[in-house]
Amino acid sequence: MRRIHIRYGAVVLSLFILGSIPAYSQKMETVDGVKLIHNEKQGRWGTNPKLSLEFVRNIGEVDSMDENVLFHMPADITCDEQGNIYVLDAGNQRIQKFNPQGEYLATIGRRGEGPGELQFPLSLDRDDRGYLYVPDSSNQRIQIYTPEGAPHKGISLHQSSAGIIRVLSDGSLLQGPGGLIMMGPGGRAQGETPPPLLKVRGPEGEVIKEFGESKDFKDFMLNRMGNQYQFTVAEDGSVYVAFTYQNRIDKYSPQGKLMWSADRELNYDVKTPRSKGKMTRSGGNVRIQAPQMNQASSGIAVDGEGRIWVVNLVRQIKEEEQVRMGISMTQGAGGSNTSISVQGNTDLTTTDMYRLEVYDGEGVLLTAVPITHFADAIRIYDDKIFILDRMRGAQFYQYRILAK
Repeated sequence: MRRIHIRYGAVVLSLFILGSIPAYSQKMETVDGVKLIHNEKQGRWGTNPKLSLEFVRNIGEVDSMDENVLFHMPADITCDEQGNIYVLDAGNQRIQKFNPQGEYLATIGRRGEGPGELQFPLSLDRDDRGYLYVPDSSNQRIQIYTPEGAPHKGISLHQSSAGIIRVLSDGSLLQGPGGLIMMGPGGRAQGETPPPLLKVRGPEGEVIKEFGESKDFKDFMLNRMGNQYQFTVAEDGSVYVAFTYQNRIDKYSPQGKLMWSADRELNYDVKTPRSKGKMTRSGGNVRIQAPQMNQASSGIAVDGEGRIWVVNLVRQIKEEEQVRMGISMTQGAGGSNTSISVQGNTDLTTTDMYRLEVYDGEGVLLTAVPITHFADAIRIYDDKIFILDRMRGAQFYQYRILAK
């Protein structure tokens, strides 16, 4: 469990281009009616970026004695119209609410199986009315809270995995991958074609449609690992997907049609897996040795101007930077129990491994900025960017987008 407190800063980070290519060029082609964009490392804005980032707040110190800001494996964050901040403190099975100045206001939810209780929640989002939606993995439901934080209802997922949920403007739910992507119920057998990436669910959890193109690695474990991704929804309903282990960013229309797919030059190879994985079962216990693959990205979000922000890896993680999460799930007659452990150098919170890439709505790389901390996810609300360091500092970094 990590102890944290809120700090404020006024450091301004200017966006700039990495590399020294003198002129920007880009290749485009159309394959099967889909536009493919091949970006070089240097973006269209070159050495004249039109944006900067102001560092606002760091949540992540380990010396706080206030248990209301002690996070364990935080997973997601959202904001309301008043600027209040809601942090999904997944390891502690709760949502922590803060005012715009970072002061604690309330706790929503607690560990358990009853109404409003959580076990291994995966994500957090709000609808237009202010209701909070939390996919509750072990309880196989989506828990909904009122704007005041009271339990509203739970939507059963009918023995399917919970996954990441984003609420669409029409009230339907867009569901992506879950934290236990390789273990969830309803898994596909060896040799089967990987399923569509995303599901759209109705108000009672019923599947309305599926869309999104997976890559077939011709191996069950590699399909599960290699098709992991992050996704976000723009104000116009477009869906953007950044693949964790593929050099690939996709845009889908609100109707689920693939509009374009973009890649960019990387400093490493993501085409060839380093090793395959292995899954073993003993009674009700499941143990997984995941495949080893080079990682390309760890988050995607869209700002109010329609620009796409992707957390990209400049290099692969070093051995001394490794932090490993162990997940143990036991299934029995009384239900399931999930436990999480973290091993490694969790005190190391700085690195030069990441940068933020900024694309326009057509997949063209505009610019990039290095960041100096670990980054496991990104969310954007208005001009506010939140970047998550989940397993080390158990913290969010907040920035403000500034126009030049």
